[in-house]
Amino acid sequence: MSISVTREMDHLGRIVIPKEIRRNFGIEHNDPMEIFIDGEQVVLKKYVPNFACAVTGKVSSENKKFGEKGLILSPEGIKIILEQLEQRK
Repeated sequence: MSISVTREMDHLGRIVIPKEIRRNFGIEHNDPMEIFIDGEQVVLKKYVPNFACAVTGKVSSENKKFGEKGLILSPEGIKIILEQLEQRK
């Protein structure tokens, strides 16, 4: 996906993220955002805490890591995935 939008920075250094981009990435009001530098680029990314469930976003000591890539799932996330898989049969 490639979207290009130009926004001006205000006097406090703020930039508004357009609604269509926020919607596309599931960014809601008050969601924490991660800002970091990658070479010559400033990267803005929705913050996902370590060990957060990939389905529910919840962080819990009950979450488990699966697969080579380390997919993190909570018990609730596992249940949701299993239900969706059953519906596809």
